[in-house]
Amino acid sequence: IGCQFLHLDVRDEADWAALSRAVPQADVVVNNAGITGFEDSPGPHDPQNASLADWRAVHATNLDGTFLGCRYAIAAMQAKGAGSIINVSSRSGLVGIPGAAAYASSKAAVRNHTKSVALWCAQNGWAIRCNSLHPAAILTEMWEPMLGDGPDRDQRMAALVADTPLRRFGRVEEVAAVAVMLASDEAAYLTGAEFMIDGGLLAGSAVSPG
Repeated sequence: IGCQFLHLDVRDEADWAALSRAVPQADVVVNNAGITGFEDSPGPHDPQNASLADWRAVHATNLDGTFLGCRYAIAAMQAKGAGSIINVSSRSGLVGIPGAAAYASSKAAVRNHTKSVALWCAQNGWAIRCNSLHPAAILTEMWEPMLGDGPDRDQRMAALVADTPLRRFGRVEEVAAVAVMLASDEAAYLTGAEFMIDGGLLAGSAVSPG
């Protein structure tokens, strides 16, 4: 299997145009680039005090990048009339996050845009499917600013997944496995759907009534 690496700033329309020239056809596109906003700015990131610059920066990567990625994917799959677009949203795209308002807003928009793309492709008679993934606490570099290091790291990790029924962080390969399924012909009848990968977090309360 051969691989080709191309630098791509997902916020940059010119970079997507260059990708389209280099790779004019595609069977699968995964829009996975995302930021929380905490990487470059300590905040605040709440709805009242977040700066407009921080708000726009998060949406530029998470939402504009997904919009441009979907637009590229449709063009790259249109000739064949088939393909799979997989947009990585978040558990935060289904609930409010007061301390990360831009992140939650951008991921909610990714969720809804996925459905618009799915319907657009279906209405045009293309077997181009578009679905969204909604991971919760997956142990990636995105969490490092919140986890930190030092003797309290394990305690912070445990606290972050205390409300997760499975009581642990998810692994990247567990997200990748769902993406592989959606990319395959086994998912030929799945479009406009959303897949929670959250250890049961949004399933409901684990507390027994009493």
